[in-house]
Amino acid sequence: MKKTIGILAILFINSLSTFSQELFIEAESFKHKGGWVVDQQFMDIMGSPYLMAHGMGAPVDDAYTDVEFPESGTYHVYVRTYNWTSPWSDLDGPGKFALYVGNKKLDSPLGCTGSKWDWQYAGKISIKQLKTTLRLRDLTGFNGRCDAIYFAKDKSKLPPSNDENSADFRRDKLNLSHDPLPAGKFDIVVVGGGIAGMCAAASASRLGCKVALINDRPVIGGNNSSEIRVHLGGRIEIDPYKELGNLIKEFGPVKGGNAKPAHYYEDKKKMDWLLKEKNVTLFTNYHVNAVKIDGNRIEEVIAQHIETGERLSFKAPLFSDCTGDGSLGYLAGADYKMGRESREEFGESTAPEIADKMVMGASIQWYSVDTGEKSSFPRFDYGIDFNDMNCEKVTMGEWTWETGMNYDMITDFERIRDYGLLVVYANWSFLKNELKENDSYANRKLEWVAYLAGKRESRRLLGDYILKEDDIRKYVAHEDATASTTWSIDLHYPDPENSKNFKNNEFKSIAKHINIYPYPIPYRCLYSRNIDNLFMAGRNISVTHVALGTVRVMRTTGMMGEVVGMAASICKKHNVTPRDVYRYYLDELKNLMKEGVGVKGLPNNQQYNQGGTLTEKPELK
Repeated sequence: MKKTIGILAILFINSLSTFSQELFIEAESFKHKGGWVVDQQFMDIMGSPYLMAHGMGAPVDDAYTDVEFPESGTYHVYVRTYNWTSPWSDLDGPGKFALYVGNKKLDSPLGCTGSKWDWQYAGKISIKQLKTTLRLRDLTGFNGRCDAIYFAKDKSKLPPSNDENSADFRRDKLNLSHDPLPAGKFDIVVVGGGIAGMCAAASASRLGCKVALINDRPVIGGNNSSEIRVHLGGRIEIDPYKELGNLIKEFGPVKGGNAKPAHYYEDKKKMDWLLKEKNVTLFTNYHVNAVKIDGNRIEEVIAQHIETGERLSFKAPLFSDCTGDGSLGYLAGADYKMGRESREEFGESTAPEIADKMVMGASIQWYSVDTGEKSSFPRFDYGIDFNDMNCEKVTMGEWTWETGMNYDMITDFERIRDYGLLVVYANWSFLKNELKENDSYANRKLEWVAYLAGKRESRRLLGDYILKEDDIRKYVAHEDATASTTWSIDLHYPDPENSKNFKNNEFKSIAKHINIYPYPIPYRCLYSRNIDNLFMAGRNISVTHVALGTVRVMRTTGMMGEVVGMAASICKKHNVTPRDVYRYYLDELKNLMKEGVGVKGLPNNQQYNQGGTLTEKPELK
């Protein structure tokens, strides 16, 4: 039976230290997580994955694990945690939880003070029985978070919080090797298991490549998974290569829509489909956070398991960055852009006059259900004031609930996600507890709130060509045309009405659309201009901010992945680089795109948003 590395881990290391007088436990390694979830989105910034009590206002079940102390005696206890509402409020935060050692509750609540990730003193405890159980008890259901727990006999021996010594300290205390284990050798390593990564892996596999697909969540599908719940957008079966997109017909959800019940997104269907690819080895729950470079080539990537901390090394002649954030390219030193270019830089009429750092935001989607009887919700008031005039009188929120446009989508991402949670809870609390005429909300409760934010834009890796607005609107022909983008140029901006009420703290967006005629994306946008063996597919390809408005939707990014997989097979066949495919083997790539790799004859019966009415075809330029 085919193995999924990461679901059936290569080697599960018990995350406990046996060093005398100290015990260190990573919360994400707890054997029984109860209702707590593993959040790895910010591990490159704050240093680690962590456990979070995502109960939407109702306390979740305890997380617990068995531990063994190195010796008896009195230990001082530290918990690394964070008061997540501290950027907006000086009050004790809502993310309160308690730590139990055996049956003893330590000083609590934890998680509600301070203004950064730090070690909070939880008191001391006398240990007589070396084997015992640690338990995290959520007290509120409002996203309390615990990274790690540290027991030391010397109260002054505080662990590093998040510096260059932190990773080594954790590995030492957990008895983890400083050298990653070899995962195997592959023809191509694809990083990112969203729609683009899935299609890149399957396309390369079907053309004879041995593929590693690394995904840092337990489910695949990215924004189209049940964890984020965005529909597939864009058209397939479009000239000049109508066979591109057939892969998506094999696994795409039949139902459409944003912020719908989990089964709409058919996670199992996607996983079952991918596991049937004989040349693909899937590594779920592994996050790539280190790269080894030789000149302008990636030699290997190193990925860390988000629960065990175990690290694996992946070697291959080719790599593809399908992370969305361009994370692999960034680690490798690939050229990239973030933010909006000036109007003058690329001659784009839609661009601002002066370049800035603004990006399209990230959405925390949510919805409520009618329970048929009155339901309560705790009062939630942490620095954002709602009233009868400015509250959002809605029962669900999808793409328009968008935050972070004026922040850095990499370094500020936890703040961006947390603000998305804060406004959902605060608005719902007002509707339930303070709105004068709230009969329509009395019987409703929050059924689902995403804790994984759906990003639209961050890093864009630069290729030999940067696609710009005029290419698309004037239909500039390129000899290396590939998959066609069909979505309108769809750019998001802060909602002016929301800005009036929440200046500098907007959480709603508007979209401005420019309809287009289907435009084939140049192949030169799909590989790095300065890292010789790096492909990219997804919203991180080589485009301007304006052009990103059309290429970023998932049916389009899936077709990009198909093209990358085809190009990878040519690279393997001729032992060449991605750039050489453009220089010497473009006709061979065109033949593969014409033939396609998907099953032929499947119905295109998936519901999706086409993205506006297409314009008439402009004259070729």
